[in-house]
Amino acid sequence: MKSYKFGKNFAAFAVLWTILVLPIASFAQTRIDIPKNKYKVQDDVELGRKASVEVEQQFPILNDAQATRYVANVGDRLVRAIPQQYQQPAFDYRFKVVNARDINAFALPGGPMYVNRGMIEAAKTEGEMAGVMAHEISHVALRHATAQQTKINSPLNQILGIGAILGGAIVGGEAGAQLGQVFAAGFFLRYSRDYERQADILGAQIMARAGYDPRDLANMFKTIEGQSGGSRAPEWLSSHPDPGSRYESINREAQLLRISPSEATQDTRAFRDTQARLSRLPKAPSMAEIEKNVKNGQTTNTQSPTNGGTYSRAVSAPSSRTQRYTSGNWISLNYPSNWRAMDEQSQVSFAPEGAYGNNGITHGAMVGIVNSRNSTLNEATEEYVNGIIKANSYLRQQTNYQQTTISGRQAFYTTLSGRSPVTGETENVTVYTTQLRNGQLFYVAAVAPANQTSNYNYTFRNFISSIRLTDQQ
Repeated sequence: MKSYKFGKNFAAFAVLWTILVLPIASFAQTRIDIPKNKYKVQDDVELGRKASVEVEQQFPILNDAQATRYVANVGDRLVRAIPQQYQQPAFDYRFKVVNARDINAFALPGGPMYVNRGMIEAAKTEGEMAGVMAHEISHVALRHATAQQTKINSPLNQILGIGAILGGAIVGGEAGAQLGQVFAAGFFLRYSRDYERQADILGAQIMARAGYDPRDLANMFKTIEGQSGGSRAPEWLSSHPDPGSRYESINREAQLLRISPSEATQDTRAFRDTQARLSRLPKAPSMAEIEKNVKNGQTTNTQSPTNGGTYSRAVSAPSSRTQRYTSGNWISLNYPSNWRAMDEQSQVSFAPEGAYGNNGITHGAMVGIVNSRNSTLNEATEEYVNGIIKANSYLRQQTNYQQTTISGRQAFYTTLSGRSPVTGETENVTVYTTQLRNGQLFYVAAVAPANQTSNYNYTFRNFISSIRLTDQQ
């Protein structure tokens, strides 16, 4: 069965909370007043959730779990350093990498953030990359998207479109000008100069509290200028402060913050390893090329890790011995020791040798998360199952939705069946679903030939009962 992921696939929800950061006291740092906002915090969350579905339909999310985990680790470190007065417990900060070579990053209301591969590759140090991310996190923490709509008195139902809420691009110069042309409807909100300055200042403060040197955020503007051939980057779309003035103002703020450049994190081996890993990948497309592909109806998906496998009729039965799979601090489960775990952005496939290849898996299970336009479990489940059937036209739903539990949570399951185009035999797919605390749909698709179902039932029951979901509200 081929995997189906609603809206192109989502990036890695799973994050590792591995870096302990002690807050760093400040002297007379600049005070930032949270802008007036007529919208509820939950409105930001809902806007970001819906927009992330559209983003991941249009932008090529990088299918590299290792690079994504690294970026998420840096992002989590910065999020923990957000000053208390700007923290929103309802926000769900999560980080994914866009396979685009332009130097950019952008964030959605409520927490979803997207970092271009080109920005990671262009940064001279981890500190520079972290600076861009801190700037974007600041836009989210200060609720700039809905605050800006408050200024123009826009009704909530008029800012649900993606063009109204994507924002915070930090770039300037040629790359910034190019982004102004990407997608005719306008993917990037042009924040006011005041909001850009606020994000720069709060970003500097977050960096200091996280143990980074805020001057690295300022230095990123020099890196941008260098990428533009040494010419001074002009004002971006007449709304962003000039990169030169931003460089100066961030350095002034850095002088007010207690951070020793000699003790601050600037570069790490993980950053260099990630850059090296990305450099070995095929050249990333530009945003203009991505736009052209979208307009021509071409997919932006990257290859699945099951691609390249060889199907066999002699597939080993699942071992009674198991090994533990853990991803970040949100999920763990047991799977047969003779199965292979193949990570993607926010899905992992478990299958034995001979049971995976370019057309998905024939034996095993796929576990993952998807965003959904529906808020209830039954509606989101039906939407996802319909997507599976659409992606695998040979399958038909054989049973009604039955209630069960996964990790102590309400869950549903149903069985699909049809003649597999890979094996030529009837295949059964049992789909299990439940919801994460942030509203995303968690799923398991357990796959086996119909004539071997009895051999796999025990394995799948143990697989499901071993799942532990520990995501936080």
